[in-house]
Amino acid sequence: MTEGASITPSLPRRDRMAILVSLGAVTALSWVYVVLMARGMHDMPMAAMIQVHAWTLLDFLLMFLMWAVMMVGMMLPTAVPMTLIYAAVARKAERQGTPVGSTGTFVAGYLVMWMLFSIVATVAQWGLDRAALLSPMMVSTSPALGAGLLIVAGLYQLTPFKNACLEHCRGPANFFTQHWRKGLGGAFRMGLVHGVYCLGCCWVLMGLLFVGGVMNLLWIAAITFFVLVEKVLPFGDRGGQLAGALMIIVGGTILVGLASGDTVRAGRELWGVG
Repeated sequence: MTEGASITPSLPRRDRMAILVSLGAVTALSWVYVVLMARGMHDMPMAAMIQVHAWTLLDFLLMFLMWAVMMVGMMLPTAVPMTLIYAAVARKAERQGTPVGSTGTFVAGYLVMWMLFSIVATVAQWGLDRAALLSPMMVSTSPALGAGLLIVAGLYQLTPFKNACLEHCRGPANFFTQHWRKGLGGAFRMGLVHGVYCLGCCWVLMGLLFVGGVMNLLWIAAITFFVLVEKVLPFGDRGGQLAGALMIIVGGTILVGLASGDTVRAGRELWGVG
């Protein structure tokens, strides 16, 4: 850490609880929004769901809002360890007279990166929808596309780049040692950089939402849990690699089924479409 402590300082229990409650409240509100939106789509009349129309600017903004809130609900919990350590280091730096940004500024920088990703995800959804590759529930209607997403995600889990990003996310103290900056701008920049590494870990996994359903609550929760385990638990990195191998096997099995002519059962039973 350029300007901080070499040993991570402790955070008073009151401050720790305040941060956990704040992050938990934002996460809970995000999940409430996602649940209500998913229920609204399930309750929508089938005739309205299958009606095809070109996206308007309002449609794009609403889809962006959906992705943005969903990313907050999914990714904010995984940033808790990094946030707590930042708060502890910042508190010590303040006592030593070093200007630092607030913990909220650090979190804001982190979330900005996921807002940028949400724009990309919305554009991707628009493209898939325009190509008629998504069902009304935002699930891939193409077994080949679903298999491809699984294989790509699995291969990415095994790459050195994924491992390098994951190491930064799994080592908060080392992250701040390398990236510490003073002041408000420094806090925002550190949050943004952490968001970059986090995005490097998870962006391909978010593509799997198109496999199980962007509004499939169980699928969203499963990916959230997987990302959290991968970042936090001691065996998370190895578990992620094992999961990557399984993704490749499942995707490859679907492609083999397609090549053998079993185009319907190979993929559509997996996603429940058709």
